[in-house]
Amino acid sequence: MKRLVAAVVLSAWATAGWSAGGGLDLLSTRVNVEDTASLQRGARIYVNYCLGCHSLSFLRYERMGRDLGLSAEQVSDNLLYAADKITAPMSIAMRVDDARKWFGVAPPDLSVISRARGPDWLYSYLTTFYADANPSRPFGVNNVVFEDVGMPHALLPFQGLQTYVRGETPEGATQVHALGLTLDGDDILVRKSATMPDGSHVPVVDRLTVTEPGEMSPGEYRSAMRDLVNFLVYAGEPSQLQRQALGFWVVLFLVVLALILRALYKEYWKDVH
Repeated sequence: MKRLVAAVVLSAWATAGWSAGGGLDLLSTRVNVEDTASLQRGARIYVNYCLGCHSLSFLRYERMGRDLGLSAEQVSDNLLYAADKITAPMSIAMRVDDARKWFGVAPPDLSVISRARGPDWLYSYLTTFYADANPSRPFGVNNVVFEDVGMPHALLPFQGLQTYVRGETPEGATQVHALGLTLDGDDILVRKSATMPDGSHVPVVDRLTVTEPGEMSPGEYRSAMRDLVNFLVYAGEPSQLQRQALGFWVVLFLVVLALILRALYKEYWKDVH
């Protein structure tokens, strides 16, 4: 029993650490895979702006359309750009060697990225690209959550260009480390802590602000990224809706079975004393 309790505690601790992105408080996104309209919007964004580089090889167009309430004709006309048949997996045509030459590394398949990183990490990553003029940055952008990322900001036309405005660091600070991300209107704040020589900590706040507007307002862009993350959460386990629905009936069956077995137990043992 003690081992079971310890395993549960360690599992919960590990999950909390994973969802927090290694200690950094991330922006919170509220995904709901039962929101079919959100999944459809997320699928449209993914197919049009992500599928050119990132495959979803564990998911087939036919299954996606069925789960998202789309007919075969709707999938073929609006989402089937990288394959010939609706029964094909959501793969890409880009060759691995070409990808390595262009990006330095082959873009990963994102079938289970939501399970590996968590929805909050994905949402924070997609919303924290910013301009970086460093010559070492081949695409002119960087990312707060994934520093020195090799991926270009594919959704830049939507979000616009964000500028990283650094807060004033106290003179003499021995160390500055990030604490987390929060929203402040249209801006994203990067909360940090500066450690002083006497051991005290002074808060420092950096700011991500849109200086070159895109096609969407900051609020609209964040809403679109929630839809995209929602779709990736669905893609990570397409059967989760059916599993959750079946789980209710399984639990109900076990409860009824337990009541019946309890009644049988009393009946069998009532005369044994």
